Amino acid sequence: MPLDPEIKKEIIEKFRRHPNDTGSPEVQIALLSARIKQLEEHLKIHRKDFHSRRGLMKLIGQRRALLNYLKRTDFERYQNLIQNLGLKK
Repeated sequence: MPLDPEIKKEIIEKFRRHPNDTGSPEVQIALLSARIKQLEEHLKIHRKDFHSRRGLMKLIGQRRALLNYLKRTDFERYQNLIQNLGLKK
C-alpha cells in the first residue's frame, strides 16, 4: 500500500531542508511515519493480516534507526522533528 503521490509530495515539501531535498533523514522519517499510520488503520480493520503486520514492524525498525542516526548527529533537528510529527521520546 504505497502512499498517494499527492500526500507524499506534501510531506516532502513540509519537511525538506532545501528545494531539491527528497532524501534527508527528516523527509525519510516523515514518509515512514505516514506509511506506518496508514498500515495501522489497515490493521484495525484486518486484525489477522499478519503479513502486513510484519511489514509494519519492518517500517517501525527503519524509522527507529533513522531517528537514532538523527539523534546522534544533530540533536536539535531530532527534537524539532519529534515535536512536528508528534512522536513519543
